[in-house]
Amino acid sequence: MGNCHTVGPNEALVVSGGCCGSDEKTYVVGGWAWAWWLISDIQRITLEIMTLQPKCEDVETAEGVAITVTGVAQVKVMTENELLGYACEQFLGKSVVEIKSVILQTLEGHLRAILGTLTVEQIYQDRDKFATLVREVAAPDVGRMGIEILSFTIKDVYDKVEYLSSLGKTQTAAVQRDADIGVAEAERDAGIREAECKKEMMDVKFLADTKMADSKRELEMQKASFNQEVNTKKAEAQLAYELQAAKEQQKIRLEEIEIEVVQRKKQITIEEKEIDRTDKELIATVKRPAEAEAYKMQQLAEGQKIKKVLTAQAEAEKIRCIGEAEAASIEAVGKAEAEKMRLKAESYQQYGEAAKTALVLEALPKIASKVAAPLSKTNEIVILSGEGSRVTGEVTRLLAELPVSVNALTGVDLTKIPLLQKMTSPQCQTAN
Repeated sequence: MGNCHTVGPNEALVVSGGCCGSDEKTYVVGGWAWAWWLISDIQRITLEIMTLQPKCEDVETAEGVAITVTGVAQVKVMTENELLGYACEQFLGKSVVEIKSVILQTLEGHLRAILGTLTVEQIYQDRDKFATLVREVAAPDVGRMGIEILSFTIKDVYDKVEYLSSLGKTQTAAVQRDADIGVAEAERDAGIREAECKKEMMDVKFLADTKMADSKRELEMQKASFNQEVNTKKAEAQLAYELQAAKEQQKIRLEEIEIEVVQRKKQITIEEKEIDRTDKELIATVKRPAEAEAYKMQQLAEGQKIKKVLTAQAEAEKIRCIGEAEAASIEAVGKAEAEKMRLKAESYQQYGEAAKTALVLEALPKIASKVAAPLSKTNEIVILSGEGSRVTGEVTRLLAELPVSVNALTGVDLTKIPLLQKMTSPQCQTAN
């Protein structure tokens, strides 16, 4: 029995040993492989890029100057079967750190060897050439280990005796000197050339000025001639223009007058229509409402007048009717009273003295109640008098006046009744 093993594109799978005891190795990159239990051996090796930083300190160059060089290299395991086999032989079972250490030592060894064959100037001035040389020299050796150098660059070059600084200063001074000499020579040549150019320029300028003067004179003469013709033509054109402008202005004025006449006629028509409209508006807003108001006031006045006349007539009729009714009522009452009195008189004539007396006596309690009505609300009457005979005299006086009052009210003379005569006689009063 066995297992299926897979691997990504950044690793290589190495399967060694088979079912028949074979030592053949199988390399798988980014795929899968079958391995037998207890027989096949499974190992992996990285295919990722490894970054190295080789550094050679105080290495003497061809001139004996000690310098320090640092670089950066990108390397990886090659994936061809044969080269991958070389890499597996060298690094299978090792960690990435151990692989990087072996390759770094190889690169630093070649770097030291190449530094000893070059001068400082060659190394410093052409770093790319130096890096290419290192890569070309080291590539076969690391290639036999199944390693490919993807890139190699020089990072820094420096020394402890300031040789590179002095070299830079010397080179800078030489460059500055050559530059100053070049500037001086250039200025000299420029001055000479400038003077020659100025002379040629002045010659050409004088010749050109002469030609320009001749041309200018001829030009001025031509211009004067042309100006004369132009002015003549301009004067003629101006006169023609002014004449035509006057004619056109006259036409425009005539047109404006006609327009003003038309506008005036339209204005008069509009004003007449406005007057008519104003008259109609006044008639509609002032005259008609005024006439309506006047008619209304007239009708109201007529109505008030008729109302007052009818009211007066009705009041007069009312008063007349009331008067007639009151007169008829008074007449009927008078007639009724007269008839009553007549009947009473006839009745009284038929009655004897005894009957009259009985009637009077029947009426006396009623008279007494009416007379005593105000006194009914009086709890007691106190007569203040120091003499006893004074009270008796007052009572006698009241009784004496009673027949007169009855006679005035009823027409019956109580003094003629025998019983009352006895009651009111002086003898009875004295006896009492």
